[in-house]
Amino acid sequence: MKRSKRIAAVIGVGHTDWVGDWARTRAGERPDDSYGYAVTAFRNALSDAGVARGQIDGLIVGPTTAYERMAEILDMNVRWGDQSDAVMSVFQACMAIESGQANVVALVYGNDQRSAQTQYGGPQAQGADQYLSYVYHSPWGMTSQGALYALMFRRYSELFGVTERDLGHVAVTQREGASLNPHAIQRKRITIEDYMAAPYITEPLRLFDYCLINDGGVALIIAEAELAKKMSSRPVFIEALSRFDINKGATSLEPRLTDFYRSAQQAAAEQIFGISGLDPKDIDILQVYDSFSVHVALALEGYGYCKTGEAGRFMREEGIGLAGKLPVNTSGGHLSESYMQGWNHQIECVRQLRGECGARQIRDCQRVHYTSDIAGKATSIIYGV
Repeated sequence: MKRSKRIAAVIGVGHTDWVGDWARTRAGERPDDSYGYAVTAFRNALSDAGVARGQIDGLIVGPTTAYERMAEILDMNVRWGDQSDAVMSVFQACMAIESGQANVVALVYGNDQRSAQTQYGGPQAQGADQYLSYVYHSPWGMTSQGALYALMFRRYSELFGVTERDLGHVAVTQREGASLNPHAIQRKRITIEDYMAAPYITEPLRLFDYCLINDGGVALIIAEAELAKKMSSRPVFIEALSRFDINKGATSLEPRLTDFYRSAQQAAAEQIFGISGLDPKDIDILQVYDSFSVHVALALEGYGYCKTGEAGRFMREEGIGLAGKLPVNTSGGHLSESYMQGWNHQIECVRQLRGECGARQIRDCQRVHYTSDIAGKATSIIYGV
């Protein structure tokens, strides 16, 4: 694991017009499909990186598109390729680079989930016949991720006294970042009172606890570290990676509902801080996969930014906003910027470290920690300059 420190860097990022496509899909249009969004994002990433398509010898595509077809559309013959989600794409790019399979890897994602009316809940949910564990519980009314996270927060609240009002700080502070982000879909600021007045979707989770569902695409260009220094004047290095999975009891939901995946998060935290030689005090920004606001509260505890049961107090008193002790999801995250299933968080990590975020820029940003704890897989990346 020690060898996997700072072996690669991001040299380019790109995305589609989330705001414009949101407006067009709400008007009943279908601006593009998943492949088209991915192509647009890829072109923007190439431009940002200042590299030619022919300099790329690796390709990873998101799970919403087929690898072979995407490579064909992009007119790319590469010596190494794969298909994966946002965080594991970064992992796989680093592993390919470290093992000598590739030197420069493009990560390309597109999703037409809103215009295609993709379902993420109910017995017809995308992938329900394959792996979505909550679908097994539909006879008892457990038909969505929202229901799952509502149960998680209910139990967490009962155990530790964290209130709905405490949880509201996630949505309020992320909307603060979104209000200063021209790429964010939801930019109107909200208050705690606005949050508390919003309707329940699945009690105790309210409207603002849920992520957006929108079309779009994201792309990153990752290069071997020494090569990145030659190719780019502003590389953002991948300091370290970590992962720990909980699979026992996964389809019964037991790991989520009994310890909130905390043991997996703690194991991943031990790995990543051990590899990087850093600790939570060295991190300037925390980016958390936030399909629901609950993720943020649990990540604060699981990765050691506060003690178990203290996330409510931490958010309320020390702060996770732009001026808080630990800024979290500074672009607005999935709740307010764009639901790109973790891909947009990687762009915000890079832009903050480059100092490109304007009014929402965190001063002297040197280290950004991204975390994801979906389906029992606790994964982490630390980016740095």
